[in-house]
Amino acid sequence: MLRRLGYAVVAAAVSTLLLGLSGHTAQRVRSQLAAHSFEPHNVSKPLPEPLKLPNSVLEPIEWNALDGWAADDHAAAFTTFLASCRPLLRTMLPAGETRPMYFALAQVCRRALAGGQLSEGQARTFFEHNFRPLRITKLGDSAGFLTGYYEPIVDGSRVPTGIFKVPIYRRPRDLVPPPNGTGPGFPNRGQSLRRTTSGKLVPYYTRGEILDGALDGQHLEICWIKDPTDALSIQIQGSARIRLEDGTMLRINYDAHNGYPYVAVGRILIERNIIPREEMSLERIREWMRSNPESAEEVRRQNRSFVFFRIVGLSDDREPVGAQGIPLTPGRSIAVDNSLHVYGTPFFIEANLPLTNEKRTGLDRLMIAQDTGSAILGPARADIFWGAGDEAGHVAGRIRHPGKFAMLVPRELDPVAAGARMPLPRERPRPAAKTNLRTPSSKPPHPVYLRRIRTKAPTLDWMAVRGR
Repeated sequence: MLRRLGYAVVAAAVSTLLLGLSGHTAQRVRSQLAAHSFEPHNVSKPLPEPLKLPNSVLEPIEWNALDGWAADDHAAAFTTFLASCRPLLRTMLPAGETRPMYFALAQVCRRALAGGQLSEGQARTFFEHNFRPLRITKLGDSAGFLTGYYEPIVDGSRVPTGIFKVPIYRRPRDLVPPPNGTGPGFPNRGQSLRRTTSGKLVPYYTRGEILDGALDGQHLEICWIKDPTDALSIQIQGSARIRLEDGTMLRINYDAHNGYPYVAVGRILIERNIIPREEMSLERIREWMRSNPESAEEVRRQNRSFVFFRIVGLSDDREPVGAQGIPLTPGRSIAVDNSLHVYGTPFFIEANLPLTNEKRTGLDRLMIAQDTGSAILGPARADIFWGAGDEAGHVAGRIRHPGKFAMLVPRELDPVAAGARMPLPRERPRPAAKTNLRTPSSKPPHPVYLRRIRTKAPTLDWMAVRGR
């Protein structure tokens, strides 16, 4: 890093150079310098502290420790990363955003956008030069956990009919987000509240209460679909394409939730010995619910969580828009816990997943955090987006597997470098020598006392480096 004097010398040299250039050329050089952030914006700020995430273990590793890193398509990953960089730099700083990761990613994004689209080799070099991989797990766990999601495509109607009678709701006006939420958008954890006519705040309606008509008469229905199983699937996936009667494709996306913990229907069916664990998939759940409509209603009510939506487009064939506000990329976009992670953060994930059939195949891939969900909680938890339609749904529905997570952290937050820059504590002064306490024939000091003296050299706080 350049010192203050170094920045002054560079600035003076650049100013001299610009005097001899034409107007257009000088402006281009200024733009490139601004994009690469040569200005000493960090000089007067304290050095960054080691990255810390609650309830997490962070372990610095080398690139060669990532199985499949060299074989990945880094150019495709870089394209997805660029998509996240544009809104990160274009929008205003989110209210209350203080996470060092956000500001460090902004610096990397400026360099990425200045470079434009890169080739495979250039993209790999960019990631390796600008990031440091950290193995990340939840405290006490040996690996992370992966699921898959997709965008369902179902038939629907603007008005209720004898066939289309299952409503899809927009966010109610009396819904109050969970207090003390962190990160942008609607918090994905915490109890949502309802403001009564007297102004009192109470927990919001449960799924069962909503199914029993708690929202009737509020005109919150976006549309109606045929199947309550499809409605549950849309809530789990967080988006959908609704094919209306006139052929219009209505796009809807996650907007809020009622604040109750998500309870997986598959877990209930496994615990009740209805579907064996090894046979569990989204399609298997669908088959059982359609064959057992009365029992299925009772099982759905066990999940008190309920999701509300917003309209995001009409007749649009693009991929769905994630919580970051950009279209998702199948196989590269993931949903993460946005109270912990910043949108745009790259993660290299290693896992064996049943992508084409029940037989597992290796998936070692760099993915970008661009979405969230009320059930996606924890530091090493991700939902992989697979696209739209039934084929994507078959892949997504089979994934409930462990995986190894490596979070790519900007070099500005490199915990090893930051730890090396941390000032060491002052060495405790040795006690003043005492005279006439022992004669030459006295016994030597106790061995424990000698060990304390030998180990008084200052050491690096590795607990802080590991993020505990």
